[in-house]
Amino acid sequence: MDQKELEVVEEEKDLGMLITNDLKASQQCTAACNRANRVLGMMNRTIVYKSKDVLLNLYKSCRILYTNQFSSTCRCTVWLRCYQKDKSLIERVQHRFTRMIPGFSKLLYRERLKRLGLWSLEERRNRADLIQVLYIVNTITNGIYV
Repeated sequence: MDQKELEVVEEEKDLGMLITNDLKASQQCTAACNRANRVLGMMNRTIVYKSKDVLLNLYKSCRILYTNQFSSTCRCTVWLRCYQKDKSLIERVQHRFTRMIPGFSKLLYRERLKRLGLWSLEERRNRADLIQVLYIVNTITNGIYV
């Protein structure tokens, strides 16, 4: 472009997504988990009345913000396809939240999810995949191509 060489970089942030030269999402997952853990820490320090309903509503509203930031239609496929270590890292954020609720810290993770009406990361990923397939099938059958 105008006889200028492009600079070679290891990573670049574009549209809120951290893109690395190897196209792996590990750094994006780590950055998102770090932000989410900071928010959970702030919640834990500042919320005095830690009832199940108050914390659950606050967590869901924060999760919606992070989910929308990283899972828009154009980035969903990239964000959801992580290594197992990245999936575990993301799931630990929800583990941490569910242990914050009074009386839940001694319960097994699956039991905490069940009592709170939450899904695991794997369940949310499978649901998103099914919705995407349904969307593709319906738009193709309606004559509209994505």
